[in-house]
Parts: sequence; structure tokens; C-alpha cells
Amino acid sequence: MHTNKLWSADFIKLCLSSFFLFFSFYTLATALSVYVTNGLGGTDTQAGLSMTVFVLASVLLRPFASQLMTRYGERKIVIISLMLFLLFSIAYLGVFGYAMLLLVRFFHGGTFAIATTSTNTAAIHIIPERRKGEGISYFSLFMSLAMVIGPFAGLTITSHGGFTAMFILCAVCALLSFVLGAATKRQVNVANSVNAHTNQPPVREKSKLQWHKLVERKALPIALSGFVVAFAYSGLVTFMSVYTHEQALDSYGSYFFVCFGIMIVLPRPIIGKLLDRVGEHIIVYPSIAIFAIGMLLLSQASSPSLLLLSGGVIGLGYGALLPCFQTIAVLAAPAHSRGLATATFYLLFDLGYGIGSYSLGSLASGFGYRTMYMVCSVIIAFSSVIYFILHHHRKQMKANVGHV
Repeated sequence: MHTNKLWSADFIKLCLSSFFLFFSFYTLATALSVYVTNGLGGTDTQAGLSMTVFVLASVLLRPFASQLMTRYGERKIVIISLMLFLLFSIAYLGVFGYAMLLLVRFFHGGTFAIATTSTNTAAIHIIPERRKGEGISYFSLFMSLAMVIGPFAGLTITSHGGFTAMFILCAVCALLSFVLGAATKRQVNVANSVNAHTNQPPVREKSKLQWHKLVERKALPIALSGFVVAFAYSGLVTFMSVYTHEQALDSYGSYFFVCFGIMIVLPRPIIGKLLDRVGEHIIVYPSIAIFAIGMLLLSQASSPSLLLLSGGVIGLGYGALLPCFQTIAVLAAPAHSRGLATATFYLLFDLGYGIGSYSLGSLASGFGYRTMYMVCSVIIAFSSVIYFILHHHRKQMKANVGHV
């Protein structure tokens, strides 16, 4: 048995399932504001609310994902959540008004939260212990690829094929995600992993959902660092198209995301291996600095070359930072709580993204997008202080106590 083998059939299926899941999400996230304003005749505020409702449902339901996996088994929750995500992806084709859209968005957001947490947790349990950093880095790479290709595909298909074609594409991607997720053969059950040493059946874990078990406390320090980063990052995703239009660089907006994507993908294999070999601090601090510099460059981007350069620099910094933070969250928790640690990290990441979109939008309307991106740069730099106080310093103190 190859205990150190990373690229098993199940791991590849889960990586691809995650790719199509996030592809569907990012395609919709980018094109839905256009659909609300043009297709349904809504306002910009209503377009923003359609995203807020999705994030709200995600934040409310994500904490329950770990307990659902413990209670019913990981694989079962992966299959059910992906099937529900598929059904609500198809539901967009039947939307006939704004109120119905908000209802579909809410349920879609909830199923997305549980599907991403469960597929993530399933992948983490498959990755060999000694290659956790590398494995999580590769797994999140598929999410990052979807984050780059999705918005490009969404805007291109909407402009050439219309909204129905875009909804059909999202439904097809959701179907592929479900088929790949359901095809995994490995039966990973969180409850079984908890009780393996006692040979007790998992029935004893089937207690009521408990509020105090909704977050993994040991993952909170790094999750708070992730909250700060997500807050600043939301300004990039939410307002990039408006900013490029304001700077008369509309035609270069999609190429910004291409540069962003290339610099996420290229160094990823090296970052994953470095994380396992040299530790997180050596990667985190330079990544924060690079990310902050990239955002500062973006705030000054008045030419195509500077815009594309900022995209590459931001991609390098953010692309290294996210898998590092996620790996730290997973390894901070006991083996049986890694699903909860993943959910905790993404819960605060979602919160940061949701609060950031609203707050930075208010800031931009008052002071302009250049100022907003400069503030984002400062916030990202500040995340290094949060990281040092809540994670680095605490880890040092524990190590010193251990040596005494």
C-alpha cells in the first residue's frame, strides 16, 4: 500500500469535482449582476443583494457541515450536497422574477457551503499526512483555476449566447461536479475515524446538532487572519470590472485575471512542497508583502502594463497565502476535527468576503476606487500583525514551554 501516494483516483476525482463546483459559482458570481440589471431590470443595489443573500446562506449553514458529516458519513454528505447544488443550479432556468431569484440564491448558497466543506474535508482525509501542505496546495489550485476561468467564461457566454446559455453552462458544470463527487469509492466517515480505536459503531456520534461544536477553536487564530485577507480580497472580485471601466481599461480587465491566474498556478507546486519542508512562516510573510504591493500597484494602474503587472503580483501573493492558511487551520486541529477546522476557516473567509464587499463598496462610493484599493493594500499588510500575534507568537510560546 502506497501510504505516501498523493495522486490517487479518488483525490483526482475530488479535485475535478471541486473545480466544476467553483467554476459554476464564479461564472454565476460574475455574470449575475448583469442578469439582475439587464435581464430582470433591477438596480445595482439589488444586484449586490443577490450576492449578499448567497454569502449569508453560506455563513449560516457552513458551520453545520462538519456535524452533518460526523452524523451521516462524509461520502453521503458529499453526494447529497452536490446533488442539491445541481438541482438549485437548474432552478435558475425557471426564475421569473427578482424575489424568486433571491430564494434560489439563498438555497444555492447553503448547498454550496456544505458541498465545498464536505469535498474539501474528503480530500484532506485522502492526502497522506506527510504531504498535507502539498496536497492541500494542489487541491486549492483547482479552485483557483475555476476562479480565473469562471468569470471570463461567464462574461463571454453572457455577451454572446445570453443568460440562458450561461445558466445551462453552470448546470452542466454542477452535473459534472456531482458525477465526479459521487464516483469516489473511498468510504471516509468522520464518526468512524473518531471511534476506530474503540471499535464502536458510529451510531454513538448521532447526537443532536450542538451549537458549541460549530467552530474548531484551534483553527480560529488563522481563520481570523483569513478573515482580514478575504475582507481586502473582496474588493478585487466585486469591483474590478467597475474599476477597469473607470480607468478606460475595459478590454484589459479579463487579461488582468489571466495574469492573476498564471501567477497562482505556476508557483503552486513549489509552495506546497516548501510548506511541508520549511514551515509556514517563511512563506506567509513574503506572500503578504507581495499581495499588499500588488494591491498598491493596482490602485495606481492607469496603463495596461501596470494593470497586468498588478494582476501577476497579486496572483503570486494571494495564490501562496490561501493554501498556507488553510493548511495551518487543518493541522492545528485534531485529526477527527479537520472537517470542522476547514468549515471554521471558510466560515470566517466568507464573512470577511461578505462584510468586505459591502464596506469597501461604501468606501469606494465616497472616496473612489483608487483610494479603496490603497486601503485594501494597508489591510493586507495589517494581516501580518494579526498572523504574528494570533499564530506565530503563540506557536513560539508553546514551543518554548515544551523545551522547558
